[in-house]
Amino acid sequence: MSNAVEDEVQFERIGEHIALVTLNRPAARNAVNGAVALAIERFTKQIEEDKSIRVAVLAATGDIFCAGLDLKAVAAGKMWETVTPDGGFAGFVYAKKTKPWIAAVQGPAAGGGVEIALSCDIVVACETASFALPEVKRGLIAGAGGAYRITRCLSRALAIEMVVTGEPLSAKRAYEAGLVNRIAAPGAVRDEALAIASRIAANSPIAVRESLRVTRHAADLCEADLRATQDDAVKHVLAASDYQEGAKAFVERRAPVWSS
Repeated sequence: MSNAVEDEVQFERIGEHIALVTLNRPAARNAVNGAVALAIERFTKQIEEDKSIRVAVLAATGDIFCAGLDLKAVAAGKMWETVTPDGGFAGFVYAKKTKPWIAAVQGPAAGGGVEIALSCDIVVACETASFALPEVKRGLIAGAGGAYRITRCLSRALAIEMVVTGEPLSAKRAYEAGLVNRIAAPGAVRDEALAIASRIAANSPIAVRESLRVTRHAADLCEADLRATQDDAVKHVLAASDYQEGAKAFVERRAPVWSS
């Protein structure tokens, strides 16, 4: 395991194919300031460009996952430093991410913290975690994707309730409603997220990326466009040799050796 530590964000390589990015401002409730946004954007681009990395986990230190926008930055007139041209809020919510991302939510997530989690593909939450979009309580809107992405995870009724009341959902209710994939015991959230990452990393990288591309579009495109996207994904998968290796490894009862 190798690591490079920034002041407020950490990057680690877990084994050969997994990246772990950790918010590291526990005293500030892991709120996002300009430095955090720049660091997350840098690591996100690094993960995207590194062909050996197949999946990423986003975690945090301390008892809170992320309180969202650092209000001290807002008060100092530096709110826009938390938004990057390529990544949007936190350098992450609109960033190009063709590989799966897993959010390891070990405590409350609020505002931009929820929007960061919504920008991931899988969410693992601690039993004591919660999810809130409280922007309306501050005269704001969940404008980093939260106001519309939340409806892709929850029913319309529950999503509307969240964004207009600003009240939190417990981890249990978020799991039952479809926002959270797994509930983990306190202290086990990161390990559970890394376990899922290991299972993803064992699969064909191109098959994972292309499957993810199709599935991500499922809520946005009509049937005809989805069919076209799927056909394009199949073309890319069949142009690689992994599908032949997968079948051969199954017949030979061994682990496949992927080349994509």
